[in-house]
Amino acid sequence: MRMVDLITKKQAGNALIEQEIYFIINGFTDGSIPDYQMSAFAMAVYFVGMTEEEAGFLTMAMAESGDQIDLSAIDGIKVDKHSTGGVGDTTTLVLAPLVASCDVPVAKMSGRGLGHTGGTVDKFEAIKGFQYELSTEDFIDTVNKHKVAVVGQSGNLTPADKKLYALRDVTGTVQSIPLIASSIMSKKIAAGADAIVLDVKVGDGAFMKTVEEAEQLARTMVRIGNHVNRKTLAVISNMNQPLGWAVGNALEVQEAVETLRGQGPDDLTELCYELGARMLVAAEKVATVEEGKALLADKIASGAALEKFREFIESQGGDASFVDDTSLLPQAAYQIPVPATADGVISDWVANEVGEAAMWLGAGRATKEDEIDPAVGLMLHAKVGDAVNKGDNIVTIYSNREDVDDVIAKIQAAVTISDSAQAQPLIYETIDQA
Repeated sequence: MRMVDLITKKQAGNALIEQEIYFIINGFTDGSIPDYQMSAFAMAVYFVGMTEEEAGFLTMAMAESGDQIDLSAIDGIKVDKHSTGGVGDTTTLVLAPLVASCDVPVAKMSGRGLGHTGGTVDKFEAIKGFQYELSTEDFIDTVNKHKVAVVGQSGNLTPADKKLYALRDVTGTVQSIPLIASSIMSKKIAAGADAIVLDVKVGDGAFMKTVEEAEQLARTMVRIGNHVNRKTLAVISNMNQPLGWAVGNALEVQEAVETLRGQGPDDLTELCYELGARMLVAAEKVATVEEGKALLADKIASGAALEKFREFIESQGGDASFVDDTSLLPQAAYQIPVPATADGVISDWVANEVGEAAMWLGAGRATKEDEIDPAVGLMLHAKVGDAVNKGDNIVTIYSNREDVDDVIAKIQAAVTISDSAQAQPLIYETIDQA
């Protein structure tokens, strides 16, 4: 088998068989297939696409290219939730303990943030003492004992995907639906999930800018999941404005506590109920989404969800005293208001600009080497549809530098104040059968 023959076969629009795809991925991982040939193959896929079967083979080949986590020692159906990334996306902080409080195991591997999107591991690092590096044995033991654990991704999980992503990044082949879908799904499968609930974000703060693109990606991932015998469904949710009020690591931990108390932002709470209920259905804990939402609401109302959050933080070495007093979380030196520049109604919040403003403060990374400041970020006080007067405080900047004129200007440029605003749905659709 020669790589050049497989490149030309794909260029011609023909489907590759399982052995051919494994030959490509194994060869690229071990270095016997050079970057320039893999670049040509990625470009061929970019232009001619892949069949559902090919994307399934590619997913499994990448999932099997490194370590695979065996979660069979954990009782019950293990359901993983994955978000395609957004701004102020605090869902994992809420969902992990909330779903676990319903006696469903949540064994989650999470990554760091880059650019305007926040990473779950960075948010947990705002909690004093929290250990996200656990051995596989400790990870499994913790989930069996407490029903929940969140850890950072293993260094040798899907090495083929890491190599291929780095190559796609510099060869103009990132925006390929089969390559994006197989990248995401390979990581979820290698991490041991039995069932996968996908939160596919759409809008200017997301990877997918249109509902049509998001729907295509969601359907492809659901097809791949079902093809490789993992129950998979996708929720397409709005990321045209930040989710919730908080953007920044300690601020989002605080918002998670408020949400688990039943006092969180409406949009974050609604999305957590939607995703959480579908996780409960996938785990066969409840029969319907409505039943799932009712159970989640009961766990919040009774205080069981917040208690599970406290137990979860302590089980991974964290100091959970902030659950009762959020002022114990890292605090920024300065709180600076951002005034509205006109009277009217907020009609647009450019989410990725808000995310970049938080990154400039130190809440995110421009490069992988950047250090995160857990205390800094933004707290929004008005969202799309809210009426404001000129001079009203629409955002509070939490900063450890006094001069934030650049951030104020960026935030004011990111918000549009008009005579009226068009209502936008939080959830566009759910795809469980592709």
